[in-house]
Amino acid sequence: MILLARTVAAGTLQPVAEFGANPGALSMFEYVPANLGAQRPLVVAMHGCTQQASSMEAAGWNTLADEHGFAVIYPEQRAANNSLRCFNWAGEFGDTANLERGMGENASIMAMIDHAITAHDLDPTRVYVTGLSAGGAFTAVMMATWPDRFAAAAIVAGLPYRCATSLAEANTCASPGVVKSAAAWGDLVRAAGTGPWPPLQIWQGSADSTVAPSNATELVKQWTNVHGTDDIADATETLGKATRTEHRVGSQIVVEEYVIAGMGHAVPIGGADCPATAGAFFSDQGICSTTRAAAFFGLLDDGGTGSGSGGSGDGDELSSGGCSTGHHDGLAVLALVLLALRIRGGTNKQS
Repeated sequence: MILLARTVAAGTLQPVAEFGANPGALSMFEYVPANLGAQRPLVVAMHGCTQQASSMEAAGWNTLADEHGFAVIYPEQRAANNSLRCFNWAGEFGDTANLERGMGENASIMAMIDHAITAHDLDPTRVYVTGLSAGGAFTAVMMATWPDRFAAAAIVAGLPYRCATSLAEANTCASPGVVKSAAAWGDLVRAAGTGPWPPLQIWQGSADSTVAPSNATELVKQWTNVHGTDDIADATETLGKATRTEHRVGSQIVVEEYVIAGMGHAVPIGGADCPATAGAFFSDQGICSTTRAAAFFGLLDDGGTGSGSGGSGDGDELSSGGCSTGHHDGLAVLALVLLALRIRGGTNKQS
């Protein structure tokens, strides 16, 4: 892993008003480093409930983009679509259009990706997607519906694809969680699109009261199954408060999981060379999920020429310290509860 001296991202997010077909009525923001070369990678970063695109800047992707030469796009949910700005990972009122390839919000995000690739001469074979909470759940949607378009993905405090397809199911899925066999989970993905599927990195706090830790277990079952392997770890290591496991097919890591002991509903950050900033839903746990996701994507090696097959590597300074995010869990729980109680017919789509 090549880490450069830490710099502060020089630019700011830019809105993109017109990016193509927008059936999901989302907004697009982008960060493109100055003098970005041709055929560079692209990262798609999705926020959680109650957040906006700019909230995800705290993860530090812009700084890494400056240092390693890639672009970042930030889809943003509109309050008109979801009053709590959650991406509609469970569909809307039983309408599963958002969960089907080329429809709803996943079609809008793909239009953003295509626009960015064309506008900035990016490499269409090196597109990566990540998200927190509802954004993490929608990362699974993007992987399932567009597996041919992503080189790798990272989900933070997310949920399996089609864990819920109605509002009544959404709360149960989030907590206490839904248990299925690996084959049943895998069948849901296989019904959405044809593989091969991208490698996946998973992050989860063991004390998350918003998205139950069991969801990480079910994500492992789902995505190891579609890769044709089992959910028994091929390797396990302890990194401070983090337990990392990996699942391989041959020499390639197809699923990598991190569970952070005692962490609530948050993006884990901290340690040496971490570009992230602590705050609401970003918790210093002595391990940097952003740099480890970037390494998993291959973005820190050779300016981003990897494909996610080498694991996330080393480089964090871990400690038993760190600030708790338990006081943020209540707001996130409220967001998911209110999402499940939205008044039928409250969606107002705009193109």
